[in-house]
Amino acid sequence: MHLASRCAAPGKTKAVTYWESGSKVLGYERLGRAVFLAVFIIFLGLLAKGSTSLAQEAQQDPVLPATPVDPRFGAIESFWAPQEAAELGVGWERILFYWNEIQPNGPDDWNTLHVLEEWLVEANEHDRMVLGLLKNTPLWATDGPPYSGLPRGLYLPPDDPNNLWASYVRKLVEYYGPRGVHHWIVWNEPEIEAGVYGHEFDGTVEDYVRLLQVTYLVAKQYDPQAVIHLAGYSYWHDPEYLGSFFEALQAVPEAAETNYFFDILSLHIYFRVETVGELVRKVDDLQNSFGIDKPIWINETNAAPNLDPWWPVERPQFAVDLDQQAWYLVQAYALGFSAGADSIGVYKLIDILLPEGGESFGILRPDYSRRPAYLAYLTTIKLLAGFNDPVDLQEDPDYFIATFRKPEQTVRILWARNDVALTLTVPALAERGQLVDYSGVSTPVVASDGQYKISLEGARCRDSCDIGGPPLFLVEESVQDTGLPASTTVTAVRATLTVTPEVTLTYTPWPTSTPTPTMTPTATPTATSTATPTHTPQPSVTPTAVTAAVASAARIRRRWT
Repeated sequence: MHLASRCAAPGKTKAVTYWESGSKVLGYERLGRAVFLAVFIIFLGLLAKGSTSLAQEAQQDPVLPATPVDPRFGAIESFWAPQEAAELGVGWERILFYWNEIQPNGPDDWNTLHVLEEWLVEANEHDRMVLGLLKNTPLWATDGPPYSGLPRGLYLPPDDPNNLWASYVRKLVEYYGPRGVHHWIVWNEPEIEAGVYGHEFDGTVEDYVRLLQVTYLVAKQYDPQAVIHLAGYSYWHDPEYLGSFFEALQAVPEAAETNYFFDILSLHIYFRVETVGELVRKVDDLQNSFGIDKPIWINETNAAPNLDPWWPVERPQFAVDLDQQAWYLVQAYALGFSAGADSIGVYKLIDILLPEGGESFGILRPDYSRRPAYLAYLTTIKLLAGFNDPVDLQEDPDYFIATFRKPEQTVRILWARNDVALTLTVPALAERGQLVDYSGVSTPVVASDGQYKISLEGARCRDSCDIGGPPLFLVEESVQDTGLPASTTVTAVRATLTVTPEVTLTYTPWPTSTPTPTMTPTATPTATSTATPTHTPQPSVTPTAVTAAVASAARIRRRWT
């Protein structure tokens, strides 16, 4: 899926932020250019449109402890919201390095305001790796169309000064390598054909192989730490492109002895969550068939909500509400890691300079307020960071269970695949555990006869069930590894769904005062009979064959650090 809302504007924009009931008050330390004054005014206008003022919502949230950084969890363009990126524990971010902005008028130009060094310093201070995305040919450097045109002199030797792309890459890695940038993505979605929305590369597949070859040889020569990522591949625009790429790659005599000119394979996957695992496996099988075995990163994934009452978007397909975006992220990470993905990044942390009604992918809205997906990602990183490979996946026609193992802890993620509620009887690995919803709200669970009974709500399905139902994390401490998958001998009892054709969009305005997840219990468990915690209206479900679940016997909200 090509994404139009991308920006890398000049200026100094480091924001000082303060959270109050999930809302954000922005204070700028420095504003580099007049454009950011205008953007700030726009943000204030957006904030003013909310039904509840910041002053009315003000209520101090406790400060979260630092989250250990796991480099497998990324968020695109985290520099726009560095405090939130640090709170999440984001391990990497992607920044656009537009050639036409860095060298707009000729090879002697060098615009360092396009990518601010403050962004790189901030990332380094929080152990956040930076991936630079290289694209956008300037008009002076191509005989083709601007931005997508093939760089002039590309087929000349890399050390020839008339190979303009080679000269640019050399200068880039020499300058930014000492500033901590070593990972480079070579262009974006070259499979999209001319005339199709999102077209960015005007060359053939053989031209892209040459572009990759020159980048690899030059970057490795001038920065031995350089890591070269293949352009993000969206698959659905051209399912045959990657196979054609591998064929063209193998036709280059020195490719095999030069590591095939890349280190990491990149995917972009959106909306239909079960395709995440399917495409990782498919692409891995494809590269293996050519004798290639590279790590696979999902550089972009998300299900952008068009049913956000605070930021409605007209979209002809893939209707997604706020909860579903949150559920998607948890499920996508579970399916991606279980399929063998080495790293996954959400597109994106926040949308900046987005026109009203523009498609907003951010887990933060353009006004910096949190969507439920922000808490879902925070919970996912906190509970999964530091997990050991492999990740087991139990797939049933009605549900998924992904099992992540950590030292002395096991975390299982469970969710229903269809629009029917379930009660699962799950083998216990410890005497008790915690059942945590996507927002970090936890409930103690106690095993009975070596089992837990866990209730799962059904998915919200329209034409199809593109996203599963609300996921739950089952967390058990001091688990003894039996050598068996932690998801064996699960039995399910289906419930009858009371038909609700569409989700009613009568949301409590988000953000609310829902507590940010922490990992230390602060309340004494008290048994209640309330239902699984929810934050926005759900389709009503009437169980007809659901046994009493231990998971719903003690609904006490607790905070985790």
